[in-house]
Amino acid sequence: MKISFLGTGGAVASQERDNISFLIEESAVLSLIDCPGAVVQKIKKVGYRPQDLKFIFITHIHPDHIYGLPSLIHSLMLEEMNLLLFGSAETIGFCAQLLDLFGLRESKIKCRVELRELAPENEISLTSQLKVTGLAIKHHSSSLGFLWENASGKKIVYSGDTPADRSFFSKIEGVDCLIHDCSAPARFFQLFPELKRMHTDSLTLGKLAEEFRIKRLIPCHFFGEIDFDQEEIVQEIKFSYQGELTVPQDFMSITI
Repeated sequence: MKISFLGTGGAVASQERDNISFLIEESAVLSLIDCPGAVVQKIKKVGYRPQDLKFIFITHIHPDHIYGLPSLIHSLMLEEMNLLLFGSAETIGFCAQLLDLFGLRESKIKCRVELRELAPENEISLTSQLKVTGLAIKHHSSSLGFLWENASGKKIVYSGDTPADRSFFSKIEGVDCLIHDCSAPARFFQLFPELKRMHTDSLTLGKLAEEFRIKRLIPCHFFGEIDFDQEEIVQEIKFSYQGELTVPQDFMSITI
């Protein structure tokens, strides 16, 4: 499975990092995970065509994860294609309202979006080569994480925005790749303890990833509104974590 990052930052974009979203390609099937702004340009920039999208996965309904959806569908309105969009029940309801606000499910729109609810612990076969399972996430009432597994048994998990949660890690122990909220170094969570209810710091992430034997860890959703160096994130994670660590940049691609 190939992962291409369109953005790696949090709600406030920085000069180097836009809002988190990425693509997963498996057996020529292309999925978009979360949909902030300018995804059409970003998809093209990493060498794909938006017309080749088959699936969209939305983790929750905070603006930085969903506000680009109407623009994406509008840009595809003349394309004869079908898109399946997955999320929690709350997310699916919100997406329906958002698309209808702009008339993007009317008959004149050739790109047809089918909205499908995915509940925690439910597994769905997307293709003969790829299946997905929903994962409970504590960030927001609409939140849902995702676990993708291909025919060879390789597993990729995305937490979306989340506080550090041992129950989440217990369900994904030993996965091949975890893309996880790592919003800032621990010192900011000490200054602002309320952050612990919504997001994860790099020191805690490293400890949990090591304890639950995550083979490859990809931290993401870095806050753009506070000042810290990437090396501080790396050092805090590596304080505990002995596995393979990849700190992504926007437009980076990796293969699992």
